[in-house]
Amino acid sequence: MAEERIRREAVSDQLFSLLRDRILSGDLAAGSALTAERELAAEFGVNRHAVREAMKRLQQARLVEVSHGGRTMVLDWRRTAGLDLAMQLAETAEPLASYDLSRDALEMRACIGADAARLCAARCSREQAAAIETAAADYAEAGPDLAALGTADVAWWRLIVEGSGNLAYLLAFNSLVGGTLAAGEVPPDRRAEELLDVAAHLRLAELIAARDDEGAEHLARRLLSRSVPAVTERRAG
Repeated sequence: MAEERIRREAVSDQLFSLLRDRILSGDLAAGSALTAERELAAEFGVNRHAVREAMKRLQQARLVEVSHGGRTMVLDWRRTAGLDLAMQLAETAEPLASYDLSRDALEMRACIGADAARLCAARCSREQAAAIETAAADYAEAGPDLAALGTADVAWWRLIVEGSGNLAYLLAFNSLVGGTLAAGEVPPDRRAEELLDVAAHLRLAELIAARDDEGAEHLARRLLSRSVPAVTERRAG
């Protein structure tokens, strides 16, 4: 029975991914009605349970909704989907080939990090500021190995984001560094300029401890932006 349950869940996962990609690519247009469960089951040769599970995940991802008449309608994902969709697409983003998900995640990281540093300088406790300075000193001892610096960098930034007192930033940070979103998988050598700037890490910690929120924001943005790839062409809208 365990094998049957695992196999059935795998089928629903495959069906969810297939329907998700059709929605993202526009093959299933926003505002259109999704094929009924019975017809989907027949089309893909799966049972109704697998279809219901896939439908449930599509609703959770805010890609479809059930109308008052009972029909499942395709939503405009650009207006309804959340960060969890980017996490799902980190491994396979073919339906959104016009987007550079890795660059977009790094741009988001730079924006959140800069504002988190500002808020941390304004809000963190003395104990948190001291911990950030200690972590910066530890960071200086981690180099020049980029992998070690990358690990120390994540631990240091976690203290800053926690010190910001912003729960939404903390949850976004977890997604960005958890390995499921593109920013968490960027090889350290692509972030070498940022990671090797030990002086900037130490100075940012000092600015936070000194309660210089504007200085902390400016330096954090400059530091994190070093890992953002340059924009070479205008992206399709």
